[in-house]
Amino acid sequence: MADADLNFLARQMERLIQDVGSLRDDMRVLTAIVMRLDNSQGAMLQELRETHSQIARMNDPIHNLELSAS
Repeated sequence: MADADLNFLARQMERLIQDVGSLRDDMRVLTAIVMRLDNSQGAMLQELRETHSQIARMNDPIHNLELSAS
């Protein structure tokens, strides 16, 4: 096997630096996606709670009417 010269090593090092930069960019994008989904889930949970409260408030008068009718 031939010995690697400095030019070869420099080219390989440049390639590795580019690959690491590309992986870093990918990781930033994926992290942003996960954070967006996490925030979306929290907002959905809050919306579900508010909807449940709204339905409960609508059911209270109906329940009172049913009690007074019987």
